Amino acid sequence: MERKSSPAPAPSWVPASGHALRHVGIHFDAARITGVLGEQVAYEIMQFTDFQAGPIVRSGIGERSMYFLLPPRSARAHRWPSGAQLMGCYGQGQNAAFVGVPALHGLTWPLDWRSLPTAEAPFVDAGLLHELVLEVTAGEW
Repeated sequence: MERKSSPAPAPSWVPASGHALRHVGIHFDAARITGVLGEQVAYEIMQFTDFQAGPIVRSGIGERSMYFLLPPRSARAHRWPSGAQLMGCYGQGQNAAFVGVPALHGLTWPLDWRSLPTAEAPFVDAGLLHELVLEVTAGEW
């Protein structure tokens, strides 16, 4: 029998309704990728993971950013190209950052889930995301 990915009980950082700001670096790290590049990277990681990429939040206003939520303290292990902005407080002199997180269901505009957190994929794999960002920005897709 094939094991299917199912939503776990919502992680503690996901609000029950609407949306809420969450401090990056506490529950997760985050990489922000805007515009068409963000859409392309989200598409590629969804395809690569058979639509089990882990939590990706999409903002429906402004530059229409994608926020890839990574395991805590994992983003700094990689050298990210321009186009992928690390969010958060990683040292002296840097400001704290917050990411809007929508509820799993209901009205959450202007935020929604491009990919939900699941028991099998509670976070986006930082190494895989890094590799795909490098490939997409190099024009290899």
